[in-house]
Amino acid sequence: MDWIPTLTDRAGPLYRRIVEALAEDIASGRLRRGQQLPTHRALAAHLGMDLTTVTRAYGEARRQGLVQARVGQGSFVADDRSPLAQHPAASVDFDLSMIIPPMPPEADIEGRTARGLAALHRETGFAPLLAYRDFDGLTEQRSIIAAWLARRIPDATGDRVRVFPGAQNALFCLLIALAAPGDVLLVERHTYPGILAAAETRQLKLVGIETDGEGILPEALEAACRLHRPKLLYLTPTIQNPTTATLSPPRRKEIAEIVRRRDLLLIEDDAYGLLAPEMPPLAALIPDRTFHVATLSKCITPGLRVAFLLSPDASAADRIAAVRRASVHMPTLLTVGLVLRWLRDGSADAIIAAVRAEAAARQKLAATILGDHPYAAHPNGHHLWLPLRNAWTASDFTAYLKKRGLAVDGADAFRASGKPIPAIRLSLGTENDRAKLVEGLGILEAALWASPGSVRWQATPE
Repeated sequence: MDWIPTLTDRAGPLYRRIVEALAEDIASGRLRRGQQLPTHRALAAHLGMDLTTVTRAYGEARRQGLVQARVGQGSFVADDRSPLAQHPAASVDFDLSMIIPPMPPEADIEGRTARGLAALHRETGFAPLLAYRDFDGLTEQRSIIAAWLARRIPDATGDRVRVFPGAQNALFCLLIALAAPGDVLLVERHTYPGILAAAETRQLKLVGIETDGEGILPEALEAACRLHRPKLLYLTPTIQNPTTATLSPPRRKEIAEIVRRRDLLLIEDDAYGLLAPEMPPLAALIPDRTFHVATLSKCITPGLRVAFLLSPDASAADRIAAVRRASVHMPTLLTVGLVLRWLRDGSADAIIAAVRAEAAARQKLAATILGDHPYAAHPNGHHLWLPLRNAWTASDFTAYLKKRGLAVDGADAFRASGKPIPAIRLSLGTENDRAKLVEGLGILEAALWASPGSVRWQATPE
């Protein structure tokens, strides 16, 4: 412990006090260039504070050009006096842009995958899962899926279930089957970019509905129905992407009543529903009006490319499956076989529980680091929705962060209609290493104090 910072005479967050003390001790000569600093763990123990606080402090000091990290050796006072902040990052070091579930050790996804595939090989061999096959006609398999869905949608039956290679394919097939070019599709004002892309390809007219902290506003939905006479409504009612809003049970009933009264068809994107399983899907309230898309990409892992579509009836299910066959023919049967095994033996539930617990832990980390900045989040969600202050636009702020090595998404990527707003979405699961997540959030937290006129930066042309 060659260096112990003096923090008692300083104000502000602890990690900033450490950075200030480090900068002063370098300027005064107490610390020399190239001198090795205490390890994160040792300094945290000596100061009696959390390890993440010291990790954030060292990360911010590195970004300011005060500290250099040498792989396998530790942290050292920087030899170069030029602040790192004046030299924009050549690439993204911390990616908080894409919503991906974390892979906690407790989930044991790699181990379960290996054991599950080995069991499939022992039981039937891989040959049946590597050939063309009419999966839609396999009653037993669809019954397994229906039983799993029925825990949240009581009347789910196998004849209404079809399997798709990911939710995006299911959504696109729904738009092809249910809408014609020029039709109106109602969505939340800020919504999933995948539905925006699919609607554009299908040449649909998008109408964004205003929302509040709880989600879509019933009165705004009613007004849009009167004005546009739409056929289709797309919603993510639980942990909405990007705003994180979750419709309360009373609001769900209001929306369901409007859907029925206005003779709408609802596409329910339930990507995050299993992170908040206590919330009833809209398909449980209006099963005859709802096409319910349940994907495993956000609660287990996206690489499986397995999603389930529960349609109002068997005839509608057949119609959507016919579109799927015209586009990708069939889902990947090997991963479908693995997922069905996980549904039967409880592995899916165990993985989802571990992912949900890790998501909750990461939300607490984010709250600790970003506590001084208001944002929207769900306790078990994978992402945050953060309004910007200090006169930033979303595009300028994301460009500024990118120069500092951090990737997030600006609000414009999700805008269906209306004027641009200053907000960003950041994801907590992309970086599987919690230490990297903490460092990335530290970059964001420091940047949130800045304003466009107080920093030297230049947006990188796309």
